[in-house]
Amino acid sequence: MNIAIVAETAPAKAFIPIIEKIDADILSLTHSEGAMELLGPYSNEIFSIGEGRRNTTKKRSNFTIARLVLKDTIRTYNALKKHPVDLTLTCGNAGDVRKGIAASKKLNIPKLHIEQDIYNPIEMIAYADLITVPNKVAMKQLKDMYDITNTVNIKGYPLAEYVSRVPISEPEKIYEQYQHDDFYVLFLGGDTRASDIPEIIKEVEKIDKTIFVIPFRFETSAITPHITKNNIFVVEGYVDLISLMNASQGVIYCAGMGVTIEVGALGVPAVKILGFHTQHASNDLAQDLGINVASAHDITYAISRMKKPQGKRLIKNGCKASLKVAELTTSMDSFDQNCGGLSSLRKIWNHRKQYR
Repeated sequence: MNIAIVAETAPAKAFIPIIEKIDADILSLTHSEGAMELLGPYSNEIFSIGEGRRNTTKKRSNFTIARLVLKDTIRTYNALKKHPVDLTLTCGNAGDVRKGIAASKKLNIPKLHIEQDIYNPIEMIAYADLITVPNKVAMKQLKDMYDITNTVNIKGYPLAEYVSRVPISEPEKIYEQYQHDDFYVLFLGGDTRASDIPEIIKEVEKIDKTIFVIPFRFETSAITPHITKNNIFVVEGYVDLISLMNASQGVIYCAGMGVTIEVGALGVPAVKILGFHTQHASNDLAQDLGINVASAHDITYAISRMKKPQGKRLIKNGCKASLKVAELTTSMDSFDQNCGGLSSLRKIWNHRKQYR
């Protein structure tokens, strides 16, 4: 069997325990260097479908965004066309999902999508042949909100299994690398707007502890002008985020499902900053795990009440979920594959407008 995986970094982690359970040749497509490193050992071939685009304080026009997406979609199409592919796997709500499903649809390749955020999915999942969801609530929400019914409940998050058994550096090694042994990690992910950064930095500067800032999709220059204290450090380049978070005394993050699953599986004390997605499946999961979800101006208070999340069940269910997805790669015909189509796409598109 030949399977194409189209993924950014966090979804790439979720795919690894699935890949290990299937007998297939893997073609990996991504614009993320991190995903290339992760998927490389498991792939027969790996191709770049563009470059990662960091957030900046300057908003790109809709025309520019459309042009860049089209360019990368064409690259994805060309890569898939050159290889015999029986199934395309996508995960998450990033742009790679849009490109992977669009190109596969054009080539009539079956598409299996792993959906984790039922409130804010990428609109192109409307054309996936089969969509997995983590629970019954998600299945109902996709039907009620977007008329999507071709879903399968896998009862968990495969990423949790990856986190539970990925090699993690000993804390002492991290302390030596970063020259500190008492620190928090501040992760500014996909749920952060550039306009949120000044207030977030202002609030974390009130904390009497070293803070390592992981900018993720932001340029360092979007953060450093707002730093006034010498206990705040922006970490540039590649970061072994799981090892760094594991060695920390706590994680403060403005991001979505990926980091929520990671801190939950690690059992690291955490605070989730309520980003611009006020309704988000990661907020629901965080609260289920015992992670405080707070607005930016309540960060210091939330940290005072920070505790370890309850992640054992998350890991157990994640192992079952990855096995279920692996089984689906060879048994999709047993399930309803009638996609939502244009009607569902429009409903998702209109729902996402509130976040633009």
